Amino acid sequence: MTAQRVTLTPIQPADAPRALGGYAQALAVAGASQLIFISGQIPQSPDGHVPDDFEAQCRMVWNNIDACLAGAGLGMSSLVKVTTFLSSREYAYANSAIRREILGDHHPALTVIISEIFDERWLLEIEAIAAA
Repeated sequence: MTAQRVTLTPIQPADAPRALGGYAQALAVAGASQLIFISGQIPQSPDGHVPDDFEAQCRMVWNNIDACLAGAGLGMSSLVKVTTFLSSREYAYANSAIRREILGDHHPALTVIISEIFDERWLLEIEAIAAA
């Protein structure tokens, strides 16, 4: 079987504000044969451990996303949409910095929402969509 090549094309309309901060305003996906919908990933290890500080929680959530992607035979470069829920605006800068570090030059469509999180120990939750 020949593998299809997925093409991700950032869309930046002239009549919309520029996407700042390492994400695409919109992302067109062509040639995908599968979509992976990743449920909200929480800052908890398989054994139930929840780190105390935001940076450790954020990295754990990204590790959980990576594990979901790996389970589908994919990597971070397959992400096309990421939605992050932060428990407080105070975590916005650290969240952005860690996301940029992890994703590097890959810029999926992105939404960040400040909201209450289901478990008060969790400082964030991230859901994502990937294409392959």
